Amino acid sequence: MTASAPPTPPAPSSERARQVLRGDVRAGARLMRDLDDRVPSALVELRELYPHTGRAYVLGLTGNPGVGKSTVVDALIGAYRKEGKRVGVVAVDPTSPFTGGAILGDRIRMQQHALDAGVFIRSLATRGQLGGMSRSTFDVALVLDAMGYDLVLIETVGVGQDEIDVMRAAHTTVVITVPGLGDDIQAIKAGILETADVLVVNKADREGADRAVRDLMHMLELRDADGGRRDVEIVKTIAAWGLRDGSGMDDLLQAIAGHRERMASGPEGERRAEARAAAYVAELVKGLLADRAALGMEKAGGLAEVARAVAIRALDPYTAADEIVRVLDK
Repeated sequence: MTASAPPTPPAPSSERARQVLRGDVRAGARLMRDLDDRVPSALVELRELYPHTGRAYVLGLTGNPGVGKSTVVDALIGAYRKEGKRVGVVAVDPTSPFTGGAILGDRIRMQQHALDAGVFIRSLATRGQLGGMSRSTFDVALVLDAMGYDLVLIETVGVGQDEIDVMRAAHTTVVITVPGLGDDIQAIKAGILETADVLVVNKADREGADRAVRDLMHMLELRDADGGRRDVEIVKTIAAWGLRDGSGMDDLLQAIAGHRERMASGPEGERRAEARAAAYVAELVKGLLADRAALGMEKAGGLAEVARAVAIRALDPYTAADEIVRVLDK
C-alpha cells in the first residue's frame, strides 16, 4: 500500500503569519524581533507556522573565535546564491555581561549581500545563553524556513564544548579551526569534535595547515577506536579568497552535500530528526520555566530585594530559591 501524503496544513489565521508564508521580509523581520522579545502573540503565530515548515536545510557553523566563521559563511552564501538558492543566516553574537548589548557585527562583515533579495541576515544576541546559541535561534530559523529560504545558516559565537547545541539545531554541523593557534587541536580538545559532521581547516595558506589536518585525522581515529565512529570529512579552505580557484569552497560544498545525502534517509537521518525536535522542545520548556521563574522573583519582591536579604544573611539562598520555585506550582 502506498503511504498517503500528509494533509495540507490550514492557512494561519494571523495576517502577519500569512505574510511570512508569502516571503514578506518586513513581516518576517518583525516576527523575529517579537520572538526575541518573547511577545506572546508572536509565539501563537509561530505555532500556526510550524506545520508549514520543514523544507529548509539548516547548516550550523561553529568554532573558536578568530577562525574565520563569518568569512566562511560569507563565501557559502555566495556559492549557494550562485546555484539560485535563497539563503537565510542567523548570526549569534555575544552579549556584554555589563551593558547587555551586542556588537552584532556579522551584518557589517556580510555587506556585499545586503542588497540581495535572496539573502536574509538576522543577528541575535546570546543574552547570557550558554553554548553560543540565543534562546531565539530555533524560532528565528523556523521563521526563515516558513519564509521559503532553501538554506538556513546558523553561525555561533564559538565558545567551546557547549557548541553541541549547534549540532542539535542543524542538519549538518561544520566545525572550523585554523592552523597556528598555539595548539592546532585546541578546539578539538575542548570537546568540539563531537559536534562535527564536516571539519574545516580554514586559512589553509598558513604554515601548519597540513599538520592541523593530520592532527584532526588522528583525533578521529582515536574517537573511532573508542566506538564513536561517524563519517566526518576534513576540508582545507582559504575562505578569504571567496569562490576563486584554490579557495577550497567547492570541496566544502561537496562535503556538506555528501553529508546531506547520507542523512536523507535511513535510521541515522530519522534519529537526527528526532534529536532536533527534542532539542527544540527542551529549549522551549527551559524558556517557559525561565519566564515563570522571573515572575516568581517579581512576586518575591524582585531579585534585587531577594539578593539584599541573602547578602545580609537575613535569608539563606536555598530558602530564597525554594520560595521562588514554589511560585511555579501555584
